[in-house]
Amino acid sequence: MPLRVLGVDPGLTRCGVGVVDIDARRRASLVAVTVIRTEPSLPLEQRLLAIGTELAELLDEHRPHVVALERVFAQHNVRTVMGTAQASGVVLHAAAARGLTVTLHTPTEVKAAVTGHGGADKKQVTAMVQRILRLDAPPNPADAADALALAICHGWRGAPVAHSGAEEALGGVQRSTPAQDAWRAAEKSARARKLDR
Repeated sequence: MPLRVLGVDPGLTRCGVGVVDIDARRRASLVAVTVIRTEPSLPLEQRLLAIGTELAELLDEHRPHVVALERVFAQHNVRTVMGTAQASGVVLHAAAARGLTVTLHTPTEVKAAVTGHGGADKKQVTAMVQRILRLDAPPNPADAADALALAICHGWRGAPVAHSGAEEALGGVQRSTPAQDAWRAAEKSARARKLDR
């Protein structure tokens, strides 16, 4: 049975959601992808309700084993960070209500996982997601590609999940792709730099 991961690229105006199955050979397959949109003119609570309602429907329809969410980082635009954090809270609540574990991944981790380089741009990430999932066209908009990349990153990373069949879903196989090897090397290097400080 494949491991099913629901990835979320959080945002108030556009919230990307991608569902991916990872089989025992770590081959990723597209299950679903969408972007939840809300109008900036709506009151904040109505926007969050809309995101929560649609996300709940997706969780109940696709029944993922785990949720992968982009970790919120401070940016120059505080308003954007606040909106992203608020949308992330909705995701965390919806997943917890269903007993699902949520794992946070940084953008650098995700880029390294799917492209082999933590400094890849959005175009490179989108192209690799298209290639990995064997899609006829690149996922569009970027929020959709980012959500799928998050799901792939988590599935390949083999992080602990609250699903008893997760280990069997990955078949206990630890084969790595070149992108995964590059990601692990980048992660090891980052940890070493932290210890040197």
